[in-house]
Amino acid sequence: QVQVVESGGKLVQAGGSLRLSCAASTRTFGLYTMGWFRQAPGKEREFVARIHGSGGKTDYADSVKGRFTISRDNGVNTVYLEMNSLKPEDAAVYYCAAAWGSGGVDERVYTYWGQGTQVTVSS
Repeated sequence: QVQVVESGGKLVQAGGSLRLSCAASTRTFGLYTMGWFRQAPGKEREFVARIHGSGGKTDYADSVKGRFTISRDNGVNTVYLEMNSLKPEDAAVYYCAAAWGSGGVDERVYTYWGQGTQVTVSS
């Protein structure tokens, strides 16, 4: 069982920046693809970004490409989501998830999920 805990969500102004963190409790953290997803009120949860275990491969949703950066530090079992140029439409609960192996953009391949962290963007 892997516990995943997100942190860093808060209220920011449009155009601002924020960094989310996600800590995972596993000795094999480097073997998991880590993903960030988000869910806005009244909408389905959607893929945001993912990073492979080695950190060498990343993928982003088109809506965040060029503004968000996913990274990881396997030495401290943590994955980050750096969010810049935030827009009101980025407001959502952001979830971190872990998938064994290569993972994907489909949330169904992710086994372990955090409780989410709220990001609010004021216009």
